[in-house]
Amino acid sequence: MGMDQSISTAVGWEERPWTTDPDDAGALTRRARVRASGPYRAALPARIARLGLNLPSDLATDVEEATAAVVRFDAEISHALPGLTGEIAPIDAVLLRTESASSSQIEHITADARALALATLGERTRPNAALVAANVRAMGAASRLAADLDEPALLAAHDALMVGQEHARPGAITRMGVPLSAGLLTDTAGYFDALTAYRDGDPAPIVRRFAQAAVAAVGNGRELVADLDETLTGWRERLTARRDAAVWRALAVIIAQPAVTVDHLAQALGVSRPAAQRAVDQLVEAGALQSVSAQRRNRVWLATEVLACLDEFAARTGRRG
Repeated sequence: MGMDQSISTAVGWEERPWTTDPDDAGALTRRARVRASGPYRAALPARIARLGLNLPSDLATDVEEATAAVVRFDAEISHALPGLTGEIAPIDAVLLRTESASSSQIEHITADARALALATLGERTRPNAALVAANVRAMGAASRLAADLDEPALLAAHDALMVGQEHARPGAITRMGVPLSAGLLTDTAGYFDALTAYRDGDPAPIVRRFAQAAVAAVGNGRELVADLDETLTGWRERLTARRDAAVWRALAVIIAQPAVTVDHLAQALGVSRPAAQRAVDQLVEAGALQSVSAQRRNRVWLATEVLACLDEFAARTGRRG
């Protein structure tokens, strides 16, 4: 099925009746029932499966440059933080966290790195941090689901949809990807204006905004990776444990999740609680962890240098806006 140049992204509208649910009617006054009833305009999203997208030459160039920047960054982070292993690479977890925090910030839901780390661990903290932590979990689940979309019918539909599309590059990006929302945060007004333009039938502004966001996110993400690499190097220089000690594997855990308890670390490393406690003690001695609570049981430890890197990432996003 070919592309259709006559298709528009413009949102359509239709008038529909709104009636109050009978189960709710008893809780409303007559005046409230009248105000809650009547016609309303329902949005009809455009059907864009066969949209023929012709970008201006300058915008097509911007998209190409943004794609190249993302692919280069993807290759770079494949080799970032060398020597760290785990179920999920630490840098992937960090990028997922920054993307979740940035996308929440677009909706004016903010939390600093410390509050988010504590909320992710399940500790009581501010409501916003719990909301952002839920976003982190949701995006992680979506990423895992995306990796399992292997039904032949879905692949066949995707192949048919992308036939003849020069920008179809399956496999170009192999990691979690760049935190695009951090790039969008540099100009949220422009982002919202672009969404409005898309709904009015002009897709070029949103394409341009995402291309700009990708380039900005790559630059900021590259600085974050460099900061984390410097932090990791310092830890390794200060650690004196034997080569096969659990503490070396713990480095990946506290970069991916910079708030831990001994039980959390034991589970993440697959070691006994005493072994995890030894790793914590060694990390404290090396300056990698600091205690955040006074109680002896379920004490929480923070990787404050990692939190500082994440907060500086967020601050750079704000300054560039």
